Amino acid sequence: MYAPQFLRRRAGLRPNPVVRALVGLVFVSLVGLIGCSSHPPRGLGEMAGALRPCPPSPNCVCSESEDPLHAIAPIQTVGTPEVAFQKAEEVIRGWNRCTVIRFDPDFLHAECKSAIFRFVDDLELALRPDQREIAVRSASRVGHSDFGVNRRRVERLREALIKAGVAVPDAQPS
Repeated sequence: MYAPQFLRRRAGLRPNPVVRALVGLVFVSLVGLIGCSSHPPRGLGEMAGALRPCPPSPNCVCSESEDPLHAIAPIQTVGTPEVAFQKAEEVIRGWNRCTVIRFDPDFLHAECKSAIFRFVDDLELALRPDQREIAVRSASRVGHSDFGVNRRRVERLREALIKAGVAVPDAQPS
């Protein structure tokens, strides 16, 4: 057990080198993980008119994925798709720990951080006005599982847009 110097003298305690090594290892590991999460992955954005596919790990959802593990329905818009897209940007800007990094007329990239360890997830939206929909992709930068966080984030956005009257309420996830 580790104790301050004045307590070790008084109680006769000595620092346990194994405990000190474990504490140091945990600290270095956490700093390393947090450091890895701060750099955006290469190739964010659309590639040949489509969002990037999800990696094999279950920490990503994408409306353009055929795979049931990663598939999620796009957001079907009501009225002018551009108005729905602007409303989506407003909603995301209002979320705690989410920062819009890029907002173009037809593409949005936001970084959303977890509450405790500040892991970063990338949220991407692509406006498809001809299909009257917003394609979505939400993916974790590090780790294997996200415990459903990215899927819930997209569904939370969908619900906010339905409530605002700019999205179709009966769109079913793929």
